[in-house]
Amino acid sequence: MSTLYTSRYAIGPNEAKQFDTETLRQHFLIDDLFQENRISMVYTHYDRMIVGGALPTADHLTLETIDPLKSSYFLERRELGIINIGGLGEVDVDGHTYTLDNKEALYVGAGVQSVVFKDHPDGEQACFYFNSAPAHKSFPTKKVGRSEATVLEMGSLETSNERSIYQLIINGVVETCQLQMGVTCLKPGSVWNTMPAHQHDRRMEAYLYFDVPQSNAVSHFMGKPEQTRHIWMHNRQAVISPPWSIHSGAGTSNYSFIWGMAGENLDYGDMDKYDPTELK
Repeated sequence: MSTLYTSRYAIGPNEAKQFDTETLRQHFLIDDLFQENRISMVYTHYDRMIVGGALPTADHLTLETIDPLKSSYFLERRELGIINIGGLGEVDVDGHTYTLDNKEALYVGAGVQSVVFKDHPDGEQACFYFNSAPAHKSFPTKKVGRSEATVLEMGSLETSNERSIYQLIINGVVETCQLQMGVTCLKPGSVWNTMPAHQHDRRMEAYLYFDVPQSNAVSHFMGKPEQTRHIWMHNRQAVISPPWSIHSGAGTSNYSFIWGMAGENLDYGDMDKYDPTELK
């Protein structure tokens, strides 16, 4: 079987603050997305976001529907965002082939019946990460390279958070129903992926940490601002961030991460910020 999935039900803040380390990781950490010749995904009950990964090697991998969707094909009522975090790869969308290099994105609109992930013979191993959310309308499929992205230069070396934010699948670059995705790359010497920490009660989010050097790790902070928790994460691991939770992280080295959001609106700046002195 080339498609594997699990479901995660929504957890509230009062329940989460009682969790020990293992229970917290069980509900929010996704550590097995990338398995050779498999499509793996987690169907979350936070805005019905799906977090997935595809690692084609010898075989082509077809995105198949899963039982929770109760649909005849995966994108019957959904939209999809794909970002390649590996070597050169290809995605076939209803017979049209899109080539994706490292940190390039592809948006696929609702109604597309066939999505196939392929490795490329001329590159290193492709590795596809994807998010999917319900869609009320069909928008055109569009590839977005890093040169087409909106780029924000944020932070500073003095505050250890100098970073480039590549807004790939976002309002103003690609038309979507609710899905937004992008890549943030920390500069050498910087480790904080965002500070001040923030939450947006109108949207959930998922993070994928990657380009984490061997023998290094990232501590992901979550929870209510007055009840924070942390999850230690490693390369190519993802974490679910509920709408009620802050999301921030610091690594033992610089790294990159993909952020994906779904929910109430498409306003990237809609967030509630908390100064470091407010966190507990």
